[in-house]
Amino acid sequence: MLKKKKFLIGGLIVVLAIAYLGYTGFEGSATYYFTVSELAAQEGSVNGENVRVNGQVAAGSVEQDTKEQILRFTIVDVEEENSLPVVYQGVVPDTFKTGNDVVVEGYLNSAGVFHANNILAKCPSRYVPEE
Repeated sequence: MLKKKKFLIGGLIVVLAIAYLGYTGFEGSATYYFTVSELAAQEGSVNGENVRVNGQVAAGSVEQDTKEQILRFTIVDVEEENSLPVVYQGVVPDTFKTGNDVVVEGYLNSAGVFHANNILAKCPSRYVPEE
C-alpha cells in the first residue's frame, strides 16, 4: 500500500510539472494579432508592448536599403483605410511583395512607427490548387 502511495505522489508531481511547463510555454508564445484599425483604436495603450499586426503592404511604400538590410514599408487595413508605417531590419521573406498580406511582430513606438522583429508574409495564391 505504501508503494502505491509513493508511486501516485511521484506521478502527480510529474504531471503537475509537465502541466506547469506547458502553461508557461504557451503563455509566453501566445500573442494576439491586431488589424491596423484595431491597433489605431488602442490609442497608444500598446506602445512598447510586443504585438502582431495584420495588414496589406501598400503599393509604392516599399523602400529597401540592401546594405544595412533595412526595409521600410506601410501596411494598410483595406476595409477601414488605416495605415501603419513599419521598419524592419533583417532578411526579407521571398513572398514579401506589394499588395500581399503580412503579419508583422514587434512594437509600436511613441511616434507611431512599428518596429518589426519578424515578418510573416502570406501568399495564398501560391498554394491554391490549379483548376
